This record gives sequence, structure tokens and C-alpha cells, in this order.
Amino acid sequence: MAVIRWDPFRDVATLQNRINRMFEESFGRSRDLENDTDLCAWQPTVDIYETANGIILAAELPGVRKENVSVEVRDNVLTLKGERVADPTIREEDYYRKERCFGTFQRSFTLQQNVQPDLIKATFKDGVLEIEIPRPEEEKPKQITVDIE
Repeated sequence: MAVIRWDPFRDVATLQNRINRMFEESFGRSRDLENDTDLCAWQPTVDIYETANGIILAAELPGVRKENVSVEVRDNVLTLKGERVADPTIREEDYYRKERCFGTFQRSFTLQQNVQPDLIKATFKDGVLEIEIPRPEEEKPKQITVDIE
């Protein structure tokens, strides 16, 4: 009978491989995620913060041209739409690695009821779209005088 030296990490590595295989089989992902182009759906990251004048929505849009972005307000919902286009001069077979995602995107944000869409301003600089939403005017309670007869 051969004497085998005990390695405590051999069992851990085997367990890790079994767990990885279980997740791959359960979620239907391929073993090579680098070639899985279906995972490439992107949405720009957005910061929303308050200033003295109102709310600022700052969206990171690297590689997106100003002409490919639109901002619209409908029924108190601000919608940011656009498209990041891949460089057409680079052929698909020339890539060694392709991690950036391209294509259309859309983000929507619900606004307060009293926001006036005509006063919303947007600026696009250095790949960041800033949308300034002015603070709505507070509704003043209406006072009605009733004549008593």
C-alpha cells in the first residue's frame, strides 16, 4: 500500500471546482465569459444631487457624441436616451479583447409634480451630461373670502 501525503488544500480546491460547476450549470453561463457578448448591455452611471437652485442629474457618457443623446420630459418623467457607437474602422476580428459595450441606452427618472419642463437645462462637457432641474415654486395656499349673507 502506497503512503500518500495529506494535503489539506486539495479538498478545498475540489470543493471550489464543484461549487463553480454548480453555478455555471444553474445559471446557464458559458465557461468563457470573455466571449459572451450577450452580457454586454450598458446604462450610463448617474449621480443625482441637490443644489441651492434645484436638482442636478449628472450622467457619465464616455465615447458618446452630443448628437447621439436626447433628453425629453413627458408626464413628469425625464428620459435620457442615446447611443454609443463602436469605431467602424476597427474590424471585429482585429480585437484582442473587447470589454466596452456599445449600443443604445435609456434611463428614466420621475420628477416632482411641480417641475416646469421648459426651465430644465442640459450641458454636455468632457463626456458628462449635466441636467439642471430647477426647484419648483411652492404652491401658495389660495385664500378665498366667502361673503356671509
